[in-house]
Amino acid sequence: MAISAKDVQKLREMTGVGMMDCKKALTASEGDFNKAIDWLREKGLAAQGKKAGKIAAEGVSYAVVAPDGVGVLIEVNSQTDFVAKNAVFQAFVKDLAGVVAAQNPADVEALKAATYPGTERTVADVTADKVLAIGENIQIRRFVRYAEGVNVAYIHMGGKIGVLVNLAVEGIEADKVIEVGKDVAMQIAAMNPAYLDKSDVDPSILDKEKEIQLALMDNDPKMAKKPQQVKEKIVMGKLGKFYEENCLLQQAFVKENKVSVEQHIAQVARQLGGKIAVRAYTRFQTGEGIEKKEEDFAAEVASMIK
Repeated sequence: MAISAKDVQKLREMTGVGMMDCKKALTASEGDFNKAIDWLREKGLAAQGKKAGKIAAEGVSYAVVAPDGVGVLIEVNSQTDFVAKNAVFQAFVKDLAGVVAAQNPADVEALKAATYPGTERTVADVTADKVLAIGENIQIRRFVRYAEGVNVAYIHMGGKIGVLVNLAVEGIEADKVIEVGKDVAMQIAAMNPAYLDKSDVDPSILDKEKEIQLALMDNDPKMAKKPQQVKEKIVMGKLGKFYEENCLLQQAFVKENKVSVEQHIAQVARQLGGKIAVRAYTRFQTGEGIEKKEEDFAAEVASMIK
């Protein structure tokens, strides 16, 4: 199949690998980006990646904990960053988070059908009004709600990233664990772990990782001649590194990298005389995975002067 220059450029942005190697990878993988990334990794050309496209949409990811302890994280998209910083838009997003906290809608469609605060109208009706008032399309994309345990919210870069952490706490007052919860949330914002714990990693993911590591050794002249059992042993050792890179609790704690996140939480819990466990977390990066329309400004100007 024909591989376009645009596809090659996209893979280059995702992996940092040269254009020719990206074209070879896409050709060998018949245009499948995930397979192309694995191909590049097997050749030793690309590191473990998130396999995500370029983040292009604007808007806000907003995290908050309501007075009753319910935690909400919501993403609402706009067309421009200018509108995302608009006070009317930001107040609207905060109101939506309040609706999620108070009315517990099942999904985005249920949220749109919910009653907007201080009115008898639906969220969908008020959203339409905001679109007219602001002059841009507005889309409620996704949200998550945690009602149990202790919730901690964190917003990074004015809403470019939002994180909500849900903690299970025993024998400690809730306000005393907010600091460690905030540290964990900042860790999640910075490191973007794919899993909470190594036990959450699907066996098929590990099998694929083993396959890639073995292929790397087979393509390395210094390693290729080693016995298979030796290679297998080396691969098992490398899985520990995989966990450290991809699993929150096994990651090095960013504020003190000599201990893992799991060890830091346990240490804080001992100091406070109780137990703390991360039960769940959600991280939204505004616009992630959304393709933004590419504008040809030169063509637009040319059309205006014809």
